[in-house]
Amino acid sequence: MGKTYPIPESSDLREVLVTDTAVVTALGENLPATWERLIAGKTAVRAITRFPVKNYCSTLAASIEDLDSCGEGSRIRPLLDRLLLQIASVPPDAALITASTKGGIDNLEKLERGEPSKAEDISLFAIPGIISERLGLIGEGFNISASCASSAIAIAQGAGLIGLGRADAVLICCIDLITEFTFSGFSSLKALSPNPCRPFDRERQGISLGEGAAALLLMSRERARQENRRCLGKVLGWGIAGDAVHITAPDKDGRGLAEAVLRALRMAGVETGEIAGISAHGTGTLYNDLMEVKIFRSLFGPRKVPVYSVKGGLGHSLGATGGIETALGLKALAMQTLPPTVGLVHPMQEAEGMVRAAPFSISGDYLLTTSSGFSGINAALVLGRECQE
Repeated sequence: MGKTYPIPESSDLREVLVTDTAVVTALGENLPATWERLIAGKTAVRAITRFPVKNYCSTLAASIEDLDSCGEGSRIRPLLDRLLLQIASVPPDAALITASTKGGIDNLEKLERGEPSKAEDISLFAIPGIISERLGLIGEGFNISASCASSAIAIAQGAGLIGLGRADAVLICCIDLITEFTFSGFSSLKALSPNPCRPFDRERQGISLGEGAAALLLMSRERARQENRRCLGKVLGWGIAGDAVHITAPDKDGRGLAEAVLRALRMAGVETGEIAGISAHGTGTLYNDLMEVKIFRSLFGPRKVPVYSVKGGLGHSLGATGGIETALGLKALAMQTLPPTVGLVHPMQEAEGMVRAAPFSISGDYLLTTSSGFSGINAALVLGRECQE
């Protein structure tokens, strides 16, 4: 596993509550709509019309069809507008952590085409600036760009600030777009599936890209009580680890992800037998899905812990995916129902009895979420069911 570092025990940290969530995805304009369609087994993966795709290895993605750029601005602006309209009032002194891999890269494409474009929207630093201005935030803010684990790491950072007493409220905002720049990059890696992606299926062929945004408001229990906020759940533990095996491919043995999961469980004070289900990264690629199942079987032993991936329905929203999946994971705990793995027809042999093509009832208080990205970046979160006061 490599060098180890001290992990705070759960008793050493303040509780981290999630008091509000919001999402915008290609499957639904908000969390209830996204959840309803996901549970029904719907998919948003369809033909792309935003840019020409004839020279790429796929013609499909889960794009938000009516997401138009606002004049010279990036599409991140209208997407953030939709997201922030859903979130409850945010304390002005809340810290802000955003997560994105490419930010307003669509505006760089405009510049290359000679179209009017706000150059300031291109930078990743534009995102916390836009959000702070819209919400009147005066606390500290920064962006995390750590490939497809960006959101999970942002949530871990925010939970850490609260757990260690360095902040009482933290707003996490995660966003990424589908652009030709991103699409062409994944196509050049031969990572895109020519058909809608099929996570954990024997016939999986690769990724279907998606786009979307998520927001989560984290608070200490004391601050939540002071402001009479509801509690949708808890962030109990988190782990981050690298495997540094390859610039794009995961470690086939999953050592980095296994370490991240073990760190998250230890911090949460939760045993593997108490985990009701796993929201897996589940991209639909040959190596990622096999690696994840391998470490789940290793860590959870003979127990066939229920596993699901939402990417067959939503696509892979890169830096936003962990935030979206955390919001959906909290919903799954509240409903005591795991979503189906959309696109699953013939489960890979290693995952038989773990993944399902239909919703699955659970009974438990804890959910594990996993995220993995290029360059061997891995993150895991342990989520707790909504608070029972």
